[in-house]
Amino acid sequence: MNKNNRMSKRLLNYVIVLLVCLISSAESFAQGTKFQVKGNVTDASREPIVGATIKVKGTSQGVITNIDGEYSIDTRSNAILEFSYIGYVSQEVPVSGSKIINVTLQEEVSKLDEVVVVGYGTQKKISVTGSVSNVSTKEIAKIATPSLSNTLGGQIPGIVTRQATGEPGYDQASIYIRGFGTWTNRSPLILVDGIERDMNTINTEEVESISVLKDASATAVYGVRGANGVILITTKRGQLGKPKVTLRSEYAVLTGLRYPEYINAAEYAGLMNEARDNAGVANMAYTDEEIELFRNGSSPYLYPNVNWVDEVLKKNTTQSITNLNITGGTEVVRYFVNVGYTTQSGLYRDNGDNAYSTNSRVNRYNYRSRVDVNLTKDLSVELGVGGIIQNRNFPGKSQYDIFYAIRNTSPLAFPVKNPDGTPGASPTYLGNNPWGMTTQSGYETQNWNTLQGTFSARWDLSSLVTEGLSVSGRFAYDHYYSNNKQYYKDFEVKQYMGEDAEGNAIYNILRNENIKNVTLAESANRAIYYEVAANYDRTFGMHNITGMFLFNRRDYVNLRNTDRTGSVPYRRQGIAGRASYNYLQRYFAEFNFGYNGSEQFPKGKRYGFFPSVSLGYVLTNEDFWNRNWWISNLKLRGSYGTVGNDISSSTRFLYLTTMNMNVSAGYMGKEGNNYMAGIMEGQTGNQNVTWETAKKLNVGFDLGLFNDVVSLQVDIFKEKRDGILITRKTVPVLAGFSGASIPVGNLGKAENKGIETALEVKKRVANGLFYSLRGNFSFARNKIIENDEPKPKYEYQDARGRRIDQTFGLVALGFFKDQDDIKNSPKQTFQSTVRPGDIKYKDINGDGVVDEYDKVAIGDPRTPEIMFGFGGTVAYKNFDVSLFFTGAAKTSFFLEGATVYPFLNGEGTWNVLREVYDNRWTSETAATAKYPIVLNANSYNNYQTSTMYMRNGSYLRLKSAEIGYTFKGRLIDKMFMDNIRLFCNGQNLLTLDYIKIVDPESNNGVGNYPMQRTINFGFQINFK
Repeated sequence: MNKNNRMSKRLLNYVIVLLVCLISSAESFAQGTKFQVKGNVTDASREPIVGATIKVKGTSQGVITNIDGEYSIDTRSNAILEFSYIGYVSQEVPVSGSKIINVTLQEEVSKLDEVVVVGYGTQKKISVTGSVSNVSTKEIAKIATPSLSNTLGGQIPGIVTRQATGEPGYDQASIYIRGFGTWTNRSPLILVDGIERDMNTINTEEVESISVLKDASATAVYGVRGANGVILITTKRGQLGKPKVTLRSEYAVLTGLRYPEYINAAEYAGLMNEARDNAGVANMAYTDEEIELFRNGSSPYLYPNVNWVDEVLKKNTTQSITNLNITGGTEVVRYFVNVGYTTQSGLYRDNGDNAYSTNSRVNRYNYRSRVDVNLTKDLSVELGVGGIIQNRNFPGKSQYDIFYAIRNTSPLAFPVKNPDGTPGASPTYLGNNPWGMTTQSGYETQNWNTLQGTFSARWDLSSLVTEGLSVSGRFAYDHYYSNNKQYYKDFEVKQYMGEDAEGNAIYNILRNENIKNVTLAESANRAIYYEVAANYDRTFGMHNITGMFLFNRRDYVNLRNTDRTGSVPYRRQGIAGRASYNYLQRYFAEFNFGYNGSEQFPKGKRYGFFPSVSLGYVLTNEDFWNRNWWISNLKLRGSYGTVGNDISSSTRFLYLTTMNMNVSAGYMGKEGNNYMAGIMEGQTGNQNVTWETAKKLNVGFDLGLFNDVVSLQVDIFKEKRDGILITRKTVPVLAGFSGASIPVGNLGKAENKGIETALEVKKRVANGLFYSLRGNFSFARNKIIENDEPKPKYEYQDARGRRIDQTFGLVALGFFKDQDDIKNSPKQTFQSTVRPGDIKYKDINGDGVVDEYDKVAIGDPRTPEIMFGFGGTVAYKNFDVSLFFTGAAKTSFFLEGATVYPFLNGEGTWNVLREVYDNRWTSETAATAKYPIVLNANSYNNYQTSTMYMRNGSYLRLKSAEIGYTFKGRLIDKMFMDNIRLFCNGQNLLTLDYIKIVDPESNNGVGNYPMQRTINFGFQINFK
């Protein structure tokens, strides 16, 4: 019995062991055998997809493909792999024991699932009913410039950019959206990651996307700041996968463009004689012998021949930009970090004898990081930190002073240097030696530090409250600090008079060297922003409803300003909301509003309500549209709403009346021989002052053809701007107001309307060939409705009904041929004597006299009404080539002032352009002349604004071009790199225009630092 029991126990033990083994085997079988899966991911053309994500379903484990589209991942035999890439349909593939899995991803049929950044959120492109355009960051990267604002010109329909100068540190572009409908502040609101910030503090390598909001539907949530449009810049964030390191470095040679070409000293001396002869002056300024001395250069100190442009400016300079970024992450944490360094030198010639540099120069370090953390499946936070550390260096004299001196100083005024090396001079010019002002007047350094911090959190309340509901918060702290040091001196000024009997130089001392001052200044500003928001997004069967409600506030304060008004914080706060509905992705309706307050206005008038409504209809989502296979997308949309502009004056608190203290003109009497300073009325307040309002209407459509290979976007818009802030012009002086004390009022009215369109063709064909073509066009025309000006004597001189910035001037009929022509023409009243060769003007009102009443609207506005851009990219296997052109039309440029008026302040003053010299009126050139006769004194008749000096400002510019080659393969792989790309690109490579003597984008003729052509060489390494 005992034996049987022992046998039974032994058998039971065997059974238990067997069961355990079976259970373990079953569990092992259920989990699958662990091994490595390899493969590649390609598109329909069998081209590798770089950066595709492969993830084990149900886990956070994932990898991305390399430059050849290859991947490898450790998993189990019964796992499911998820393959995904932006713009392609995701796939799930069971492993089923396969060790090699190759996948072909299909492009999404429509672009409508793309996510677009909009005001305070994102939307799928299909649901956007407003006018929103996006910039390709790939195209921006092809423009080698430290200023992000200079990359947008021509890239987006409706964007107008103007770069006034090319000087490092000051080369940012002014930006307008859809022209402008006001004559006050015209700049758009610019937000970086939802915070108002300077876009030029952002490096192009840090940018993920740029959205431009144009109509009221898109900008109403910004209320009182939305009238001029909004630019939203989103910085990069981490991507799922192992760490990816990218190094990009580029070096550029910059060449100055359109340097002014002036005549030489001999020509200048001869022109002075000609001017005297034309004026009937018997004595000539120079003899033939003296003119020959200027020409042959045998006595350069007494008879100099100076090209001041060449003495002050170099032909070329350099620029380098380097960026290193790291990105990666898991389902829990994702991160992006970028650091960069930019250095750019100016075109000024430096003096090697100084212990300091007087050339303009910018050195800038930029940094930015962004970390996203999913604390739970419902709660996520984000932390972003960025900023720049920048040092700028300039000559002791300003850009304006230096270029003014170049224009003002003739080639024979004095030598560049005296025999002893000191700056040349004369009693007329004293210290205005352009070379001396650039190299001997000291220097200025500017140190600028910016810190930008953002923290945000989002809590999904779907499981706690109701599906689709979430709340979020954001806090931002920005600090700006700068300190400037200016070491300024008056250099020694002495005139070389020749040599004495012993051969020693004789000088006339005009000014001794004087270290005038060393100025130290600092400034600090702080901005604090916070917002809280609730969002709702839920689908009920065939209906989708979304909503957003938000409160925000921003305080901006100057921490170093001791002025009473300047030290008061700038504060804005308000609420914004959005509600949208769509049915079956066919019919869309959206309501947006902003209710904002600004401390610029008096109590009771600080808040305003700015609503908008928009509708959309996607015809191609209708069942009946399936027959029209070649039209893949057709969406109609329209919007109407009201937005505002509260930055209509640089003066704060216009509702307050101010008094100016200790004003010498407001004397209170005399104490002995001294007048006692008193008080004087300053600003006259207006208790009814408020913001501008803009009522905007927009209708448009989006069209996609052949599975969106071709896409077209068209918008027609109209805006009526009311309440534009202007200084009263109809208030008579007898009412007690004059000059600065005249009160301002919201009396201006204007209209702006136009059309814009964007076309794009993208196609990837067989054998590794890809091409894309794109273009955009915009036309915007404004009109003044009311400007509070008294009605003029003649209706044709009324600015109402004309375009904003319309130029008024005389209509030139050519030049007077002879005295009979002068006698038989209307009397010209701008100077007492009129000569043959003077400009002949049209008598508009027919009264027999040409005077101020004959000035009419001439030409087009300086800001172009038409802007366009077009270009394309072709890529074949490892090669890629791209070109992009920008252009403008319906714009006029007026050549005025010293640019084209020889001897503006009397003979011997101002340089003379060769263009004017070669095309001036003489008895021999009367039939072909483009400029009037030259006289030895002011010729007020010839210096009037007129069509004589009007030029067509249209231009076509090769804005950028790039060629690149990407190296990849086993050798690169062994170097722990995915690929290396070498590229060469250029900016401002070719310009076709009608002006020639100055850049068509310039605002100030030849009086500014020149624009530059950039030839850039670089490489980008993507490490494993």
